[in-house]
Amino acid sequence: MSSNKCLVLVGVLVIILSGAAWAQDKQEQEATEVADYIIGPGDVLAISAWKDETLTREVVVLPDGKISFPLIGEVAAGGKTVAGLKKDVETKLTPFVPDITLSLMVKQVASVIYVIGRVNAPGRFPVNVNVNVLQALAIAGGCSEFARKDKIKIFRDEGGKTTIYNFHYDSVIQGKQLEENIMLKRGDIVVVP
Repeated sequence: MSSNKCLVLVGVLVIILSGAAWAQDKQEQEATEVADYIIGPGDVLAISAWKDETLTREVVVLPDGKISFPLIGEVAAGGKTVAGLKKDVETKLTPFVPDITLSLMVKQVASVIYVIGRVNAPGRFPVNVNVNVLQALAIAGGCSEFARKDKIKIFRDEGGKTTIYNFHYDSVIQGKQLEENIMLKRGDIVVVP
């Protein structure tokens, strides 16, 4: 085989291996994002126990954040990650089913954020990964030409109290006041005047 053919073959192998490594990194990143998802009311969860059809079902997270599951009754699910809830359910089922292998996944996401005001595509947006303010603004098509970017506010209702966070767009995109680029929670409202 000539040296030119060898170089071409080596180049092709490098490209293939680089693509495979990139795809694996992307899958790991997506798995981490899903594992970090915070479960909340309205989410539909698929829970199944290996080799036990009676412990396989879909459950809806109730408005109080609880789910009901055979043998263990009500379990607090709201505010937990998928991995955290899986561990809790496994722990509660272990006295009834030793060495249980459980699978838990979010089948339908009910988590939404709202971006309203002077953005290009205001509305209600379902989210299944953690999203910060800049990402939410991007989802809503970015700020419109007449937006007052220094007056953006995030409204968060927790425990019957509303907390308001300020967001200064120009400062954040310049790398200043990065603490204002908070992670949004289910039901947060981003208002762009």
